[in-house]
Order: sequence, then C-alpha cells, then structure tokens
Amino acid sequence: MTTTLASSTPAWLVQIITELDAADQRAEALVRPLSLEQLNWPPRPGAWSIGQCMQHLCITNEVYIQPVVDALRDPPTGAVQEITPGWFGRYFIKNYIAPSDKSKKAPAPKKIAPHEHVNLTVLDRFVRSNVAVRALAERAKGYDVNRIRFVNPLVHFKVFTVGTGLEIVWKHQQRHLLQAERVLAEKGFPVK
Repeated sequence: MTTTLASSTPAWLVQIITELDAADQRAEALVRPLSLEQLNWPPRPGAWSIGQCMQHLCITNEVYIQPVVDALRDPPTGAVQEITPGWFGRYFIKNYIAPSDKSKKAPAPKKIAPHEHVNLTVLDRFVRSNVAVRALAERAKGYDVNRIRFVNPLVHFKVFTVGTGLEIVWKHQQRHLLQAERVLAEKGFPVK
C-alpha cells in the first residue's frame, strides 16, 4: 500500500510512511509465494521461521499502538519536522532494534513471542497492522512527538517519546524482515 502525502507533511512522517510502504512490499514479495511448510520451516532448532518473524512483527505493532494512542489523548501540541530520540532511545534503537552486525540479540519478551506454528494469514495481518501504524503516525503529525511520552508496553519501567516509539516500529520491521529473508538462503530450505 503506497500512501500519498501532502508537501506540508513533517519529514519524520514522510520517512515512516515510506518505510512502512517498503516493509509491506518486502513482506509481500517474501511471504506471498510461500507454502505453509516453507512459512513455518525453522533453519535450526530454536531459530525463527519466516512466519514467526512476521507474526512477531504483527504482535509488536499491535502491542505498541494502544499506549501511543493513549499518549495522544490531549489536543495537538504543535508539529515538529524531525524525530530526535533521547540518549536512551538512541542507545536502545542502535543496540537492540535497528538491523546491524553489532546489534545485541535478546530473547523476545513473552508478550510478543511468536507461536511455533503460523498460518498463511500472517501477511494480511502484518499489512493491516501497518495500516494502523500509518493511521497512528498520521494522527501524531500535529503533536510534538519529541515531548509526548508513553510507557513502553514491553519494558514497563521505561518511558519513550511517541517519536521514538514510531521509529522503533519501522526499524524493528527492517531487522526482522532481514532475518526472515535470510531464512530463504539457509541450507535445507524446502522447495515446493
């Protein structure tokens, strides 16, 4: 789903929409041709299948949306052009979220861990969850997303800005879409 944006749209929103559109296209190209067996094939014991990567992204989107919606309950406070995460937000994104050879691996919190078996509807669920994230980002455009905060639904003792939360969502997608794409190249991946 490609979105058309007005020229007055904040730069951060343009980037998020662009990244979500690209994630939808990557997911479509990756998942649509797969059989159920291929979707659920793990490259080794304990490693996630393509389906599990996708389901993890769906669940994460769904878990993040409501706390951000709740944070935007007051009238808009004035738009900003760029997202500027604080020091901890930058650290967290760089070390745990963004795809990188230097990223730290940590087990997914139970709340967003995928099931062992995933069905083929996971692609549609992913695209729907991104529609909801786009709508949320569009709603947030009139706010100072660098000041309004929400409690991270996965790390309850940590508060992030709305902008940091939105950035986490799209960079997290990049990380796990790359992980899912790598499964295709694994030795033993089942052929149709």
